Amino acid sequence: MKFVYSDGGRSQYYKADNVGDCVCRAICNATGKDYKEVYKTLEAMSKAEAAAKGRKNRSSARNGMYKSIRKEYLEKLGWVWHPTMQFGSGCKVHLRADELPKGTLIVSVSKHLTCVKDGVLYDTYDCSRDGTRCVYGYYTKA
Repeated sequence: MKFVYSDGGRSQYYKADNVGDCVCRAICNATGKDYKEVYKTLEAMSKAEAAAKGRKNRSSARNGMYKSIRKEYLEKLGWVWHPTMQFGSGCKVHLRADELPKGTLIVSVSKHLTCVKDGVLYDTYDCSRDGTRCVYGYYTKA
């Protein structure tokens, strides 16, 4: 899979490189929205997040988002979830151009969200693990 370095616009506002903002970056890369706008919206949503049993911290646009927050935000933007894996089913789809549909996707892999546009990976690093990384599912614009 071809890889293109993209921080989603983070470098326009922040200098830090080693942060857990993959949800914000993936959304910006896929939608073209401004990084700071998405970041602020996700932060506001995480502050309103109810405390849940078993969670150490609340979601954070900088350090990681829980699925419920990213799902709510993406659904508000008109994106639809397509699961590719069920409990006990094993991995059926990998982070490879020939196993994903064409178009712009926000892809969920283990502990990470990334953007794929027509088989090209847009992220701050090549997270495909040479095409072996399992895809849990992906969002497409409705």
